[in-house]
Amino acid sequence: MSMSDPLADMLTRIRNAVMAKFDSVEIPLSNVKLDVAKVLKDEGYILGYQVIEDKVQGTLKVDLKYGPDSEPVITGIKRVSKPGLRKYAKATSIPKVLNGMGISIISTSKGLATDKTARSLNSGGEIICEVW
Repeated sequence: MSMSDPLADMLTRIRNAVMAKFDSVEIPLSNVKLDVAKVLKDEGYILGYQVIEDKVQGTLKVDLKYGPDSEPVITGIKRVSKPGLRKYAKATSIPKVLNGMGISIISTSKGLATDKTARSLNSGGEIICEVW
């Protein structure tokens, strides 16, 4: 059976793994999930990621990041735009997450970007998720 929202599944797996204090989590691979992992790595929310090739779809292994007292770096991760209700924003009206303490991942015409990058490129788009 196919999943209706694979990206929400990825975010839920990461959220659950962080709450259970796992070192890493494995997620079925897709190009969008790989781009989200790249943004999370660039922003310092995860240690890294690996693509594990297999005969079917492939797997994305995400290495989670924790602080010195083993507190998680990702305290919250939320899907904003859903398949039944898409959320779009212009470059001038992209909302800030926790007054700039978190990030929004935006799907722009130039690829996935953070809210700060999308504002600097003057490019709006679909608000994929928020991370703080």
